[in-house]
This record gives sequence, structure tokens and C-alpha cells, in this order.
Amino acid sequence: MMRTALITGVAGKELASREAAFLREARPAGLILFARNLESHEQIRALVGAAREAVGAEDFLVLIDQEGGRVQRLRPPLGRALPPGAAYGHLYETEPEEAKAAAFAVARLLAQDLLELGINTDCAPVLDVPVPGSHQIIGDRAYGSEPQQIATLGRAVADGFLAGGVLPVIKHIPGHGRATKDSHLALPVVDAGRAELSATDFAPFKALNTMPVAMSAHVVFRAIDPDAPASTSEIVTREIIRGEIGFDGLLMSDDLSMRALSGAMRERAERVVKAGSDIVLHCNGDFAEMEAAAAGTPQLAGKAETRFAAAVGLLNTRQPFDQKDAESQLARVLAIAARGTESV
Repeated sequence: MMRTALITGVAGKELASREAAFLREARPAGLILFARNLESHEQIRALVGAAREAVGAEDFLVLIDQEGGRVQRLRPPLGRALPPGAAYGHLYETEPEEAKAAAFAVARLLAQDLLELGINTDCAPVLDVPVPGSHQIIGDRAYGSEPQQIATLGRAVADGFLAGGVLPVIKHIPGHGRATKDSHLALPVVDAGRAELSATDFAPFKALNTMPVAMSAHVVFRAIDPDAPASTSEIVTREIIRGEIGFDGLLMSDDLSMRALSGAMRERAERVVKAGSDIVLHCNGDFAEMEAAAAGTPQLAGKAETRFAAAVGLLNTRQPFDQKDAESQLARVLAIAARGTESV
């Protein structure tokens, strides 16, 4: 049966009848969860189960933003306290091997926690490279300010998720760290030249270009395409994401409902697909917007379907790990975070 190349949110903690009917008809590729959807472990598992039943497919992605620090939808008591990316970066400055080991172990531990709730995809790691003067929407979510360090720690996190049978989503390709605005609220425009972008912003994504899933950035790179953000730019997708960076995995947009984008919701979805993304992401649970986004989104087919299948195929592999050691690693990095990690 055909599937719509859409990942959608829902409004609340239970699946409304019209949402269930929408999922049965549209059969989206996945569901993304936010704090509004989370009350208890039993409730989360029931919501995920209801969505899976409505879609009627085993190859169904259930996503969450569980980075750590400011961005974690599952907070105590629903989920473990998690440090921001910058805490790993601070450890890396003096003990790089320990930082890599901690990043891997905590991601592996988090993968176990997520799978117990039916969640199989985490929108992390953040590979953005912040620069002085950039907006703090990235800030301490980054693993540092140097591309090689960010790539090294980002790979450790992604590998930890994969070892636990959870898909990582590298974001925000080809880079959000230089943006001077929050794309949730406005459209950022980056004026840096192509050579500078290649050496900094694009570098961590190029280093991790074999990862299975990436999320694009609602950011205009004036030197490459002054007329459209990366997420809706055929030029950026073709020349940078698929070209220079060499990413050939499943490419999804950032949330269509963010204010960086303009136009009707259906038109936004159509522009994302036309630009070359495989999957359209709509997060806010507004039912009319969900329907409009689905109307502008095609069925999974061709390369998009192949990339989706390849990503889903990685969910079956889980490696054993030492949970007590992972919890000890987590405690150490949380202590670093508690001592104060300045935004980078």
C-alpha cells in the first residue's frame, strides 16, 4: 500500500477520531511527538500504538526532539535529565576520548529509553557550527564551535543511537549555526561566502554524510541561492546537500509551520518536495494544516522510498551495552553541565 511522504504531529495526548481517520487515509511515513502529547509512559505507548494501528504499517517512524539541555520533550519524571551538547564539548577540550565515549554511551542509553515508549527516531545530533554574533537558538545545543570537534562528537551520538536501534537525524543541514534569527519566528539570511561556508558550516555534515536521515534548515544562504531557504531551494539541495556534502540519505524538511516559511501550507509542502526533499515534516498538530500539508505531499516513491526503506532497515540492529556504565557517564556530563556551560 502507498504511503504519503509526510511526518505529522497530532494535537493531544490521545488520537482524536478525525486524526485516526486522517492517518488511515494518508498513511504518513511517521509521527512526531511534542510535550503536548506526553503525560505518562502508558499514555505515550497507547498514543503511539493507536497511530501505528491507524496507519497499518510496520515501517513507521516515531520521532521526538530529545537532544538534551533546552531541547528535550521527555523531562523528569517522564525521561532522564540530559545535558546540552556544549557539556560534551567542554569535556572534549581536556579529555576528547572520554567525551566521545560519554556521548556514545548516553545516546545508547537514551535509545533504550525511547524504544521502551515506541519511539524509534531522535532528531539529534545537532551538527550546526555557531559563530560569534549568531542567534542563540543553537547556542549550547552545539558540541562546540569548531567543525571537527562537532563532527567527532556528533558521530559518537549518532553511532550510539544506531547501536541501540534508534535512527539519528542530523540537523540542520547544511547548517543553522551562523543564522542571526530564530527560524521558528523569522527567516534567517546568511551572508557568508561559499568558501567560508564550505570550511565551517558544511564540514560536519560532510563528515557524517553516510548517516541515514537529515533535517534541512530554513535558512537562506545568499551566496548560493538568495531567493529561497535551503529547505525549499533546489539549488542548495542539488549543489550543496546532495552535491558538495554528498548526503544521499533520507532528507526531511524542518517543520513547515515555522514562520521562516511563507505561503499557504500546501504550497510550502509542494516547495519542499520540488526542492528535492524526500519527506515533508509538519509538527504543530493543527488539523487543517495537516490536511493541507498532506494534499501538497506526494506518495513515497522512487529514490525517496528507497532511502526511507534503507533508514527503516537500520532499526533492527541493537548492540548490547553496559547500562550502569552509561548511567555513570551521564552523571559525569550532567555534573559538567551543572557547573555551568556558557553558550558557545
